[in-house]
Amino acid sequence: MAQPRPKVRPYDACDQQATAALLYESAGGMYDRYAGTRRLAERTLARALACEGTTASAHVVRVAELDGRVAGAMAAMPFDEWTPRAHAFLRTTLRSIPPWRWPAALWLYRASGRTAPTPPALSFYVDSLATAEQFRRRGVGRALLDDAEGQAREHGLRTLALDTWVDNRPARALYMKAGFVETGRTPAASGLPGGVSLLKQLS
Repeated sequence: MAQPRPKVRPYDACDQQATAALLYESAGGMYDRYAGTRRLAERTLARALACEGTTASAHVVRVAELDGRVAGAMAAMPFDEWTPRAHAFLRTTLRSIPPWRWPAALWLYRASGRTAPTPPALSFYVDSLATAEQFRRRGVGRALLDDAEGQAREHGLRTLALDTWVDNRPARALYMKAGFVETGRTPAASGLPGGVSLLKQLS
């Protein structure tokens, strides 16, 4: 009997807890360094989900469902929206962490922004993507990437862009299998792993 296919749909407020946890996982531990603890990190992401204009706003987040549960989440947008959304994310999430953590959070925000190569301006950018551990290898990540392709076409864009850390081999394997090619790398620096930029040209 064939397994059910993931269903991708827009984020809903009732998905907040599961989605915040998945967006946390997508960063490979960076949110712990940003907020200090997982609890605070997920609280910052919940705030970003509830606010308009951030890189994690409800408007740009899609979730994948399997077995009636949120199995994966993705935040994606035209890349020309990314910089103002990233600034809004910073302003919004700083309110959720203690002020004494702000210098470290600002340092990480600036350092991680320099780690990943810059995508093309006229591309649709996948800012974050994660699959819940119990649903891995069931097509969740690929379903979300397919949805991102559809969104790109709706915006009249013919390039899909994303980046990940060099040491995230499972993610890189997924992206290469989905038709992405690596187009640039940046070296590890300031305690952060190197970044890899990947693109997929859409037909």
